[in-house]
Amino acid sequence: MSKRSHAKLFEPLRVGQLQLDNRIVIAPMCQYSAVDGCMTDWHLIHLGHLALSGAALLTIEATAVLPEGRISYGDVGLWDDRTEHAVADVLRSIRRHSKMPIAIQLAHAGRKASTDLPWLGGAQIPPGRENGWQTVAPSSDPYAQHEHPPMALDREGMKRITQAFATAARRAARLGVDAVQIHGAHGYLLHEFLSPLSNRRDDEYGGRSLANRMRFPIEVFDAVRQAFPSDKPVTMRVSGTDWVAGGWDIEQTVEFAKTLEARGCAAIHVSSGGLDPRQRIPVGPGYQVPLARAVKHDVSMPVVAVGLITEYEQAEAIVGTGDADLIALARTILYDPRWPWHAAAHLGARVQAPNQYLRSQPRQYRSLFDIEGGGED
Repeated sequence: MSKRSHAKLFEPLRVGQLQLDNRIVIAPMCQYSAVDGCMTDWHLIHLGHLALSGAALLTIEATAVLPEGRISYGDVGLWDDRTEHAVADVLRSIRRHSKMPIAIQLAHAGRKASTDLPWLGGAQIPPGRENGWQTVAPSSDPYAQHEHPPMALDREGMKRITQAFATAARRAARLGVDAVQIHGAHGYLLHEFLSPLSNRRDDEYGGRSLANRMRFPIEVFDAVRQAFPSDKPVTMRVSGTDWVAGGWDIEQTVEFAKTLEARGCAAIHVSSGGLDPRQRIPVGPGYQVPLARAVKHDVSMPVVAVGLITEYEQAEAIVGTGDADLIALARTILYDPRWPWHAAAHLGARVQAPNQYLRSQPRQYRSLFDIEGGGED
């Protein structure tokens, strides 16, 4: 065997009680292709081919817990029987041919909701226009000055959203998903509560107090954790920094992560930005890895790094040096859906592959594939 055959990237890892075959996870990626919140054949194609990629975990895109919590009118939802059945149909087909564990990201877009599709410009659609609606947020400040302002949430509105997260978690449990990730990043509702740039409330859910700003996201986490089966992990995705002076930063992220871990969070996925158009992001290979490293220093739960991770040796170095426990792929795996296969070949490791694809194994990598077989059906 190659001296690389013990690559850390392909060692198994437990997240809570969920066993992962390697350290590669597929990040949630919005497809903006749902109809009235319902998944379509596009999601079957998209998720189906990623489920054959050899990664350890497939995460379904940001899935709105309420219609007004969608980023756009093309977003997937999980708020009623109709949207639940649509997800069930897609998962049923995928599971016939893949044993890859599947997670779902539950989300509410807050003041960044009610937008057009990205390939149509992605601009906010104000209420009263076709495909537009009134957004909500911790405070009435819009994301950008020219946008229609959100409605500041009152206690009843916050309670309704918390209940919607819990209800969606129960629906996810009925769907048999293996894990839930709560979206607390990228300027969406829970991140809006966390950041002092967007949370200007003067009650116990806002202000300069970190404990106050964490209160609502923690209440949502607790509600989801209680609603989802105790033997399955609930994780959180966060932005490690707003990249704006005076905003949410890595020190606050570490405190939030420690609080989450104490309440049963099974893993934390560290991204960044998305809250304020003034952000200045130093984009480059692995630019968010230092944020993951800082969080990992202070927690015991697995930490996921993400962001311009494209090279095999780069990914191996991130987990091999302990900067993070797992790496997440998004655009990288859209561009190369067999990236885990290629990484395993490069590092002398093995991946799961379906029987139908075994003949594609190159002669120089005869030990690359394990036989995956089908799913539950």
